[in-house]
Amino acid sequence: MDPTTNGTTRVRVADGVSVAVVAGGPLDGAADGPPVLLVHGLASNARTWEPVTRRLAHAGHPVAAVDQRGHGHSDKPADGYDFGTLCDDLIGVLDHLGWRRAVVVGQSTGGNVALELAVRTPERLVAAIGVDGGLIQLADRWPDWSDCEDELRPPRIEGRPAREVEGWIRGAHPAWSDEAIDVTMANFEHRADGTVRPWLDYETHLTILRSLWEHRPSAVLGGLAVPALFVMADTGDAWVADKRQEAERAVALSSRVRVEWISPGDHDLHVGQPDELASLLSGFVASVSAARGG
Repeated sequence: MDPTTNGTTRVRVADGVSVAVVAGGPLDGAADGPPVLLVHGLASNARTWEPVTRRLAHAGHPVAAVDQRGHGHSDKPADGYDFGTLCDDLIGVLDHLGWRRAVVVGQSTGGNVALELAVRTPERLVAAIGVDGGLIQLADRWPDWSDCEDELRPPRIEGRPAREVEGWIRGAHPAWSDEAIDVTMANFEHRADGTVRPWLDYETHLTILRSLWEHRPSAVLGGLAVPALFVMADTGDAWVADKRQEAERAVALSSRVRVEWISPGDHDLHVGQPDELASLLSGFVASVSAARGG
């Protein structure tokens, strides 16, 4: 077990639905900062936050990461994948942890969920943070859902050998550490025959993607009542121009928004560049705490 964690617990968030939560930190003494809840992206899992969790725990934060419903070791109900329900799940986790207010950090789609949570229940958040996410507005690029679905539907990985899938990941991210590869491979159930299956099933993946496509950050940012940081990755691809437009729009819509760029940056900043990301997160949270008087 990672020394910064207290192990995995299951938290009941709705009738017949429990989610897996890994909680831990801070290390070596009392908490010096507000608690931090870490939310993964689409088709990911809580373990991808381990490199950042360790750093935040050393910085004095109680910290927890959650497998969202349908993902990882959480329950996989047939419904409940709209953003409202996903936000309710996170409130259930905060209640279980006894955290009256927390910093909620989400990566990719998880960032959009964190933003939605900040708008719906600002009294429960110290701040919201999106990591190469939060401002994603897919309908700007694909006004028709069918076009978005065709472009972003996931590959069929079930039944592929684990070694082959790991090879794909290593090939796409040659600079990643062995730990980064390991936590990413935790996105899959590893079968006795050496093959893998995504924890998130194909149809549920598309359902959540549709929820993301329907989300309009530009429609809610004006009502933001808590500080928000969006850490954007300069991935050097066609998405960067869209992300810059989204970031500029967010700053124009809300004085509470701050944007930082990591360049060059991987979309999975929390996995590939945890030191730089954790430093930005800790610095932002410290500034927010100082502004609130501790």
